[in-house]
Amino acid sequence: MKIIRDINQMQNYSETHRQKGNILGLVPTMGYLHEGHLSLMKIMRPRCDKMVVSVFVNPTQFAPSEDLDRYPRDFERDRQLCQLEKVDVIFYPSADQMYPMSYYTYVNVDKMTKLLCGKYRPNHFKGVTTIVTKLFNIVKPHLAIFGEKDYQQLRVIQQMVNDLNFNIQIINGPIVREPDGLAMSSRNEYLNKEEREKAIVLYKSLQLAKKLYADGERDCLKLKRKIKKIISKIQDAKIEYVEIVDPITLQSVTTMKDEVLIALAVYIGKTRLIDNILLRSHS
Repeated sequence: MKIIRDINQMQNYSETHRQKGNILGLVPTMGYLHEGHLSLMKIMRPRCDKMVVSVFVNPTQFAPSEDLDRYPRDFERDRQLCQLEKVDVIFYPSADQMYPMSYYTYVNVDKMTKLLCGKYRPNHFKGVTTIVTKLFNIVKPHLAIFGEKDYQQLRVIQQMVNDLNFNIQIINGPIVREPDGLAMSSRNEYLNKEEREKAIVLYKSLQLAKKLYADGERDCLKLKRKIKKIISKIQDAKIEYVEIVDPITLQSVTTMKDEVLIALAVYIGKTRLIDNILLRSHS
């Protein structure tokens, strides 16, 4: 397994293997890897000849008041986990390389980045789409994979790839959960024991919504009210949003369709957690 820190070296590696006819797969991460990330590698591994995992905590997707400085990092552990998953290359650039002093260019996807998390983190997705574009141009993958836990991010990237004619196939990775249902996230590390126990309320509220939907409930306002009622019973839980949206456009719906996404963001103490569930009437 190679560790490449230089952009030109990464581009040369990728170009060499593309010329040989090898299929390149990219798993973009911010490091501090967990089973959710590893599941993406397991999905990608049989689909490509060379698998590249990027490890980069992207400063442009954090607001000044957010957790860039304390975001968990442990590159040595990440390296060991990547080796176990038979990763070919870890691309591990510095922030100075990715965003030198003379950097001025950003990529923005309109409309859907103003919804859900974008409403509360106004420049977040501009940072996401910019870094993903840079990674696509540096790693030159044929395939890239993104997890459904960050569903809005996945849709924004799919839209960007389509709009800008990237010749890259985007693969979805299902949400990976802890045994009690909490969606895996690097930010779960911030939760103390008591907060960790409270955090499963996100999953419980989505499971209730799933049951009500299966039983025939189609009134979005009623469903959102019931989700909020469950979460509000938890001390130190603060709801940022609970939305029921079209899974393609991410626009809110008032009456449940054959397929809808329920997405939520909740603070447990000082930690912001997100989760979602896709509901289909025919499943």
